[in-house]
Amino acid sequence: MSDKSSTNRIPHTGLPLAAATLTGVVALYIALVAFGNITDFGTNQEFVRHVLAMDTTFKDPDLMGRAITSRTWQDAAYLAIIAWETLTALVLIAATALWARGMRRRDRLARARLVSTVGLLMLLLLFGAGFLAIGGEWFSMWQSKTWNGLEAATRNVTLAGIALLVVHLPGAAGGGSTEAGGGSTEAGEGAEAGETA
Repeated sequence: MSDKSSTNRIPHTGLPLAAATLTGVVALYIALVAFGNITDFGTNQEFVRHVLAMDTTFKDPDLMGRAITSRTWQDAAYLAIIAWETLTALVLIAATALWARGMRRRDRLARARLVSTVGLLMLLLLFGAGFLAIGGEWFSMWQSKTWNGLEAATRNVTLAGIALLVVHLPGAAGGGSTEAGGGSTEAGEGAEAGETA
């Protein structure tokens, strides 16, 4: 009876706590971003409109064909961003709750890691692919002195990237060595994957 509970206890490292804290910080941040965009809709609506219209870039004729000047499409893009931010926040809040509940039992941390990974990758897609690549390069946001969100996007990508690395460090989800016969959840999953491959 006591052997079973002892094999499911987390090794005394700070990694699960660090992963939980970083996930929670990113969850709080993106939740506040989404809340701000919902309650102060007009501020970032103008940002998105100007970026997509490319009206404060160098206006190179070879690039201006990329501009989206339709207010309908601009606002649809903004609404999609807000929806993505909100969904990301909900996923990361759920992940934070899973970390908190799983701090005492290793077998519950694998799920926290999985949900954290999904949420953090969603954030990386939004700010890495959406703002840095599409906004920054395709719509030439880097050329604008007024409507340029590249610095903020880089901070977000950096924060999410660091959190993702910590979440995937060995031992963050309770992996690593266990007592004889205990095994780790990740090792079991790896064995199953090997059999099906």
